[in-house]
Amino acid sequence: MELMDTPVPPHRAAGADYRFERFRTRLLIDDMTFGRDALGPGSPLPEFDLPTLDGGRFASGALGRRPVLMVFGSRTCPVTESAVPVLKRLHARFGEQVRFVLVNTREAHPGEEIGQPATAAEKHRHARRLRDHHAIPFEVAVDDIDGTLHRAFTPKPNSAYLVDPAGTVVFRSHWANDEPALREALERAAAGRPVHGRSRAMARPLLRAVGHLPGVVAAAGSRTGRDVWRAAPPLAVLGALSRLFPRLPADRRGPAAAAAAVLIVCAAAAGLAVLA
Repeated sequence: MELMDTPVPPHRAAGADYRFERFRTRLLIDDMTFGRDALGPGSPLPEFDLPTLDGGRFASGALGRRPVLMVFGSRTCPVTESAVPVLKRLHARFGEQVRFVLVNTREAHPGEEIGQPATAAEKHRHARRLRDHHAIPFEVAVDDIDGTLHRAFTPKPNSAYLVDPAGTVVFRSHWANDEPALREALERAAAGRPVHGRSRAMARPLLRAVGHLPGVVAAAGSRTGRDVWRAAPPLAVLGALSRLFPRLPADRRGPAAAAAAVLIVCAAAAGLAVLA
């Protein structure tokens, strides 16, 4: 069935709030924590049936016989930028034993070049853009325009869930670029061993993503950069400092930027002490 560029009715309050146009501090705060009622290990999947870009379906009632690694992401999410190479490496190792599906969501940092999709057809185009940008070798599913599935999981920009064939979440990672945690969970699942747990790693995954922030701003538009400066000045500073290390891989620029920031602060403190 052909998708139409028909605007979504504005009265859908939950969906309209989900489809934000400007990144705000409140969104950043929401991204940092899961509520107690958020889906996690032991939770059954909500019902869903999503189209995939290859013409198939990703449905809760037809997961298949393998465990499923289900990841949320978007083209304007710097963590997704850092995570997809990780997922491709894991897919190369575990793709025969585990089904990999990336669910395209709302844009994490919409701008004037890559805005928040306003129609189902536009959201599919964004999903294709994400797939083609990374040459993703596994399934890419497309959530509906209101993010019904994403919101059911408590919408984080790049969370990952390992689901058993019966449709129960057995592992959750806050960030899909947390390679050590995902690899350990996948090793257990591929070997048929029990998996039950979650990864709460925060600083390391975010620092890996910081070096991708300038690239996201370049792709999404300058408005995205201004929004990050307003909503999350520390991340904006680290993103700016990461530009000082163009010879490093993008994943390593964030930690280098953090080290540089510490040196700058120490030097400034020392200078103030001398003046005092």
